[in-house]
Amino acid sequence: MEPITKIAEGLGLDPDHLVPYGRYKAKISLDAMKSPGDQKGKLVVVTGITPTPAGEGKTTTAIGLTQGLGRLGHQVSVNLREPTLGPIFGIKGGGTGGGMARVVPEDEINIHFTGDAHAIGSAHNLLAALVENAVFRGSIPGLDAGGVMWNRVTDASDRGLRQIVTGIGGSGYGPLREARFDMVSASEIMAILALADGPGDLRERLSRIVVAETRDGEPVTVATLEVTGALMTLLHQTVMPNLVQTMEGQPSIIHAGPFGNIAHGCSSIIADRMALGYAGYVITEAGFASDLGFEKFMHIKTRQSGLPPSAAVLVASVRALKWHGGVRRRDLTNPDAKAVVSGGDNLVHHVGIVQGFGLPCVVAINRFDSDSPEELAAVKQIAVDAGATAAVECDGFAQGGAGAEDLAQAVVDAAKGDPQITYAYPTDASAQDKVLALAQKIYGAADVSWSPEARRRLQYFESQGWGGLPICMAKTHLSISHDQSLRGRPQGYTFPITDIRASVGAGFLYALAGRIETLPGLPSRPRALDMDVTPEGEVLGLS
Repeated sequence: MEPITKIAEGLGLDPDHLVPYGRYKAKISLDAMKSPGDQKGKLVVVTGITPTPAGEGKTTTAIGLTQGLGRLGHQVSVNLREPTLGPIFGIKGGGTGGGMARVVPEDEINIHFTGDAHAIGSAHNLLAALVENAVFRGSIPGLDAGGVMWNRVTDASDRGLRQIVTGIGGSGYGPLREARFDMVSASEIMAILALADGPGDLRERLSRIVVAETRDGEPVTVATLEVTGALMTLLHQTVMPNLVQTMEGQPSIIHAGPFGNIAHGCSSIIADRMALGYAGYVITEAGFASDLGFEKFMHIKTRQSGLPPSAAVLVASVRALKWHGGVRRRDLTNPDAKAVVSGGDNLVHHVGIVQGFGLPCVVAINRFDSDSPEELAAVKQIAVDAGATAAVECDGFAQGGAGAEDLAQAVVDAAKGDPQITYAYPTDASAQDKVLALAQKIYGAADVSWSPEARRRLQYFESQGWGGLPICMAKTHLSISHDQSLRGRPQGYTFPITDIRASVGAGFLYALAGRIETLPGLPSRPRALDMDVTPEGEVLGLS
């Protein structure tokens, strides 16, 4: 690794704008932000087809692409979300890429980094304590324990905290109520950090968070409690994005880590604005597939930031298409070009989603050793027939930037134009019309059904003036539809809305299609069992 001051120098950052956290990572002062007229770079968003147990490798591809662009002589930055501790020690492992396409120092990035996630968790839980203290003290007229909607968060995957009772022990321990924990990345404060454009906007958004309702249905906000300043005390340094590097020395800005389901699953607007002022290409990633993270990137992040991407990279793999073609997980390494073709409808649908926003789509085929030439040729043909600008093999995992040069050139070619962005719905559409547009244009559904509870909640939101907010759809990431068992390209079904909730501070409504779990449990063999530290201080088991 190069000293972080050298990485900053290469990007054109003044060393005085760095707040070093050791030798290899630093925060970037917001004083380094250039004005919109001086932001010279092109933004490229990396998304993927529907996730499978085989893995698609979006982060590895995004980092490999960045290294490939560096080898071609381009000034480039890769902007990523901060990894989440729960999945790191649970089912997923580290979130810093893989093989020869990684951001480093990965042990620090994955574990404690610069403390942003801890600050968000502390602020979230402080707010929970302040809300319950207001109930206990009776300081908000009409507010009792039944009206509290703000729960606590944890960094651990702990299914035992999904449904709990707090305040037991008598009158001195109240208020007694049913509650739960969510993971830190599901905190509305995390989503707010990712969408705020600076400290003033962060403060304003925090003040709008709705934490409870009174018995008369009046919302109780952070401003009502007069605790915005307390939250800012914990969060004021988190607005500065974090600078690290790829294995080949390109800068990487890692900032915020909102959940890719009940939130929008993208790194921060601040990070993108910062990088676009210095790099010719800024590669960023949207969580899950194009029907979730990418759609939210466009409808929520792009519309709020005013920073449209110039192109999109859609990551696919032979193994993933075979999964969507009906092949069992244990057989995915066996050659089967027919299954690739059978599962190709999933790729076709995702190419269509990207094109529907008016963006050129480059399909990156993430290579695995078991891929046969016939299978790779089939994926390329499916992608090109679907209208992809290019379909290129990428071997960043094994070869780093050398294995992603062809993909890098395809992205440069695709991003030359100035695409005219189109959206699935206008901003002034009703919430119901927005949901219907997403269901039909993004998920392939024929219609939408609303539960009575969801309709009641939506009517309340509309009465409070929140009905015009964009929609952040919460659904399974394992299918284009709401049903995770439906592989491939489901079509013509009815998309169910079971509930709808408001993240007023973040600035969106999130509609739920089925049950969405916001606190993972541990698998039968957690990744934590494979982690350790050597006597020399090397962390093992993160990759």
